[in-house]
Amino acid sequence: MKSRIILLVEDNPKDEFLTLRALNKCRLANEIIVVRDGVEALDYLFAKGDYAGRNANDLPTVMLLDLKLPKIDGLEVLRQIRADERTHRLPVVILTSSDEEKDIIAGYELGANSYVRKPVAFDEFTKAVAELGRYWLITNEPPPRK
Repeated sequence: MKSRIILLVEDNPKDEFLTLRALNKCRLANEIIVVRDGVEALDYLFAKGDYAGRNANDLPTVMLLDLKLPKIDGLEVLRQIRADERTHRLPVVILTSSDEEKDIIAGYELGANSYVRKPVAFDEFTKAVAELGRYWLITNEPPPRK
C-alpha cells in the first residue's frame, strides 16, 4: 500500500492536538506532517527553506488547511498551491473555525476540495476529523502522481 501522508496546517496548539489525537485514534495515516503557518506549508510543499532537502515530488495524500494562519493566510496558501503545476491537483480540505460566507466562497473559488467547519465540542471534532481521514485516505482515489 502506498504511503498515506496528511499535511496538517494548523497554528492553534489545541486544535493541532485534537486533530492529531483523532487521526492517530483512527490509525489512518502512515505519517502526519504538521506545519504551523502559511510560509512553512509552502516551504514543505515546494521543498524550500527548512525543507530544502525534501523530495518535492513526494506530496501528501491530503492537506488539512486552516484559514487563519500567521505569515501567509490559508487562502493565499491555497492560491499558490493551485497556481503551481506540481501541486494544483493536491486534495485540500479547509478545516477552520470560520463559518463566514466570504471564506467559504473564496475557498471553493480558489479550488478547495472541501470546506469543513471545526466543531466546538470535542466529541464532534474527533468524529469530523475521523470521517475526513477515512474519506480522503481510504475512500477517495487521489490523482495520479506526476
